[in-house]
Amino acid sequence: MKCPYCGDDNTRVIDSRPADDNASIRRRRQCDICGKRFTTYEKVEAAPLLIIKKDRNREPYDRSKIEQGIIRSCTKRPVSVSQIEKCVDEIEAAIFNMGLREVESTAIGEVVMDKIKDLDAVAYVRFASVYREFKDVSTFMDELKKILEQ
Repeated sequence: MKCPYCGDDNTRVIDSRPADDNASIRRRRQCDICGKRFTTYEKVEAAPLLIIKKDRNREPYDRSKIEQGIIRSCTKRPVSVSQIEKCVDEIEAAIFNMGLREVESTAIGEVVMDKIKDLDAVAYVRFASVYREFKDVSTFMDELKKILEQ
């Protein structure tokens, strides 16, 4: 493992423990050259997952796309980065637990909608407005009514 500070690859593990999700290992490392410490996470690499887009093109799964969509919908909302990361972890687990090699983007969108609803109601409406491509105010109001009825 290369040191992020000096770039040398003489580092050693000081401490290892399961990460919060119990699906990865958190390792504290120290560089033998500069002495600085840093953290790495080790995760099992799953079989590649392909996403089937609306135009039927396929592309590799990219966690950062989900994360960026949620971050955009949570802009100026009282949602912490750790809450967003936890939400993305749950979404990712749900996607991989489907056990499929190819997943429709619409199925992922539904999982995201379901999880983001618990995160923040305003973020949910923002995400829904983009994901569901509301054509007019009445469809937007229908979605708001669903939230208010809960």
